[in-house]
Amino acid sequence: MNESKCPVPKDQQPTNEFIELSKSKIFSWPKTKKSLILVLTKFWIGSFLIFVVISSGSIYFKTFILKYILLSFFSSLSIPLLISIRLYLGWNHVFKRLTSERVEYEESGWYDGQIWIKPLVLKEKESLIASIEVKPILKNLIQIFSIILILALSGILLFQYSNF
Repeated sequence: MNESKCPVPKDQQPTNEFIELSKSKIFSWPKTKKSLILVLTKFWIGSFLIFVVISSGSIYFKTFILKYILLSFFSSLSIPLLISIRLYLGWNHVFKRLTSERVEYEESGWYDGQIWIKPLVLKEKESLIASIEVKPILKNLIQIFSIILILALSGILLFQYSNF
């Protein structure tokens, strides 16, 4: 943005928010689908081990070991699910700010919100960034989120309609 004409503080400009989010260690995971799957799988395995340890404290663990392992397996999906939701919310916020015709910003505090209408050239530039850079990330996150949700729901159905 041309800083002489733009009243929006530099750290609140959508393009700069995109750059900062891209540089972030956590929010850069979904840039490629493989790296996101790898990171979420690591979290899933780690949380699975924690959930197995927690469920092993149960009296019935020795008699129903398969049930508790499966229960830990499906309940540990909650951690990758929460991580993917957080990543989606962050990237979706930047996507909305990039594609919006107006930029809401704060000059000095929470009580003085202002709105600035983007010039056409800037709107086109940020729209291009949103469609080329951010939209594929959101698509990957939705796909991963859907897979995790399907696995979790199948686990719920498994325990609802089976007699272990």
